[in-house]
Amino acid sequence: MRTDNTFKNIKTALIGQSLGIILNFVSRIFFVKYLGAEYLGVNGLFTNILSLLSLADLGIGSALVYSMYKPLAANDKNQIKSLMNFYAKVYNIIGIAILILGLILLPFLNLLIKDRPDIPHLNFYYVLFLLNTVITYFYAYRRSIIIADQKNYIVSYYHNLYIVVLNIIQILLLVTTKNYFLYLASQTILIFVENYVIYVKSKKLYPYLNNIKGYKLDKVTLNTIIKNTKALIYHKIGTVAVFSTDNLVISTFIGVFWVGLYSNYSLIVSALNAIIGQFFNSFTASVGNLNASDDKNRTYYIFNVINFLNFWVIGFCSICLLCLFNPFITLWLGSKYLLDNATVLILVLNFYLMGMRKTPLIFKDAAGLFWNDRYKPIAEATVNLVASIILVKYMGLIGVFIGTAISTIFVSLWIEPYVLYKHGFKKPLLNYFIRYSIYTVVVIVAFTLTQLSSSIFSGNSILSLIGKFIVCLTIPNLIFTLIFFKTAEFNHLKNVAINLFKKVSKKQYNKFAHIFKLDK
Repeated sequence: MRTDNTFKNIKTALIGQSLGIILNFVSRIFFVKYLGAEYLGVNGLFTNILSLLSLADLGIGSALVYSMYKPLAANDKNQIKSLMNFYAKVYNIIGIAILILGLILLPFLNLLIKDRPDIPHLNFYYVLFLLNTVITYFYAYRRSIIIADQKNYIVSYYHNLYIVVLNIIQILLLVTTKNYFLYLASQTILIFVENYVIYVKSKKLYPYLNNIKGYKLDKVTLNTIIKNTKALIYHKIGTVAVFSTDNLVISTFIGVFWVGLYSNYSLIVSALNAIIGQFFNSFTASVGNLNASDDKNRTYYIFNVINFLNFWVIGFCSICLLCLFNPFITLWLGSKYLLDNATVLILVLNFYLMGMRKTPLIFKDAAGLFWNDRYKPIAEATVNLVASIILVKYMGLIGVFIGTAISTIFVSLWIEPYVLYKHGFKKPLLNYFIRYSIYTVVVIVAFTLTQLSSSIFSGNSILSLIGKFIVCLTIPNLIFTLIFFKTAEFNHLKNVAINLFKKVSKKQYNKFAHIFKLDK
């Protein structure tokens, strides 16, 4: 059941996200053509501001989803009702709090924008961004039960459908009206529709949750949630501060125009992270279920398998980014939207460092180890912000991203696996770092060979880009296979892939046989 649900989650995430990303890139072409880089900068800045406001949820969502794993595995409906009733009340309060905080921040927007662009109704656009954020909180509890029940593919399906429809509508609005207000208003309407549809779907899936009033949490569960939430407050603050302050620092110290240039690279990285994130997040509920049901040795073995897969995906994507980033931007938007090679290198380094954290974080969160590293995010956020502000004054744009790399290397890179190995697996950490070092060296070697091979395709034509992509597709995967094909992790994933292929092939054959009466 875990494997089936995980496969459904992955399949839905990859198909939907891929289509949505293609449309996002097409939409960005029209956005740049009809509105320009300054509107791009405003878009990125407001998105980051509202990410900071999301601190108001205090990380309670993760604590509640973790609390659902065990009652869902045991089919304890009364406990689930109590959790959902509590969740609904808390998130209604959080949604209202974010709305109030966002409106309070409205008079201070000018302080965050150096060389404010000549864009009319800027404050009104900010309010629309605020509404887009607030809407999701009033439906979050219904989304969470589906995710915790290993059915994230349902949420992914509706979210990806929303992305596709939104991009088509926004492209049409840009072409026909060139109106930023209508562009944002369409997003507000469709966010509401998406959340309402998921709400209705959850009511059908879990009819016993249609009446949750009066169900109260027992003191033990409530105290556990409170303890985990206290720890997650630190995690929430740290995560938001690290991932949502870059555009604020750039806007404040360099200018909103540079936010616009960076946002194109950020869009590509975010698109990759969305696919990879949904891919690996598809494992989270199954890992939580595994932790609640099976022995630690089995969990540790599965960790090594998923961590190996994590390295393969992140390593391959990092190599592709390094080789293809600027050639793609040139063809997509034009050379005037390029960043220099050194800045691109640091951007990709951050992508690799962040990406390699995914597996330890999935297993740590699924094990409920929120308390043990509660101060880590504060240290990470502090180092990131201080380093970025100092370095941006001396190095410009690249200094902001070097600050992020410094905070990851000196804080998160070792603390997260340390907590997981000590309190989760109860095993020595050295083996993790030996694997991490080997994986990183292999990625560097694979990149060097890929870069040398792809250099034969010069120029900025579409054929040159395709040639470079084929090289990127071939050489890293060939090197990874040659080096690791005898390992237990590689063979485990190979067997899983073969079994899934057989299952899918059999399913497709049965459909074909039924249509053409071949099963008689």
